[in-house]
Amino acid sequence: RFVPGAALQRPARLEGMVEADETYMLESQKGARHLDRPPRRRGGVASRRGINREHECLLVVRDRGRQTLDFHTGRGPVSATSLDACLRPVLAPDVLLISDSAKAYQVFVARAGISHETVNLRAGIRVRGAIHLNNVNGWHSRYKTWLRRFNGIASRYLLHYSGWQRVLDDGRLRT
Repeated sequence: RFVPGAALQRPARLEGMVEADETYMLESQKGARHLDRPPRRRGGVASRRGINREHECLLVVRDRGRQTLDFHTGRGPVSATSLDACLRPVLAPDVLLISDSAKAYQVFVARAGISHETVNLRAGIRVRGAIHLNNVNGWHSRYKTWLRRFNGIASRYLLHYSGWQRVLDDGRLRT
């Protein structure tokens, strides 16, 4: 009963310097009576390397005031259309969006007219002064570590658990 309620407690708007990054988890139909794919034993692995349609995308956006929003954008890599649908209503017009150098972010900020800085992780550049993704990547790490205690969750409940983690991360509850 608590988990869906926690997912509803979200900040209305993010302002200032906002970090955006996505994390991917292998799609799970845990508890489903009828699977739309062959079953994977003991959690299993994806059939192909890299990010593909077997992975669920969780987009996490966090400002420097520690306010966090999360969005389940579906399977596969994040697209500019899904970024537009998720981020445009919650970002202030004068925000500075910091992200990795994925093409979807570049297309989104061009459409939205938002200031944008990138961190080129492939080139090994992780920090340029105040431009970094450390806050959002730390949230990803805490979230995935916290999820291990559940021995896997169904993809349909992904936002419920990330909402629960947001409440725990804000310090409103103690584990």
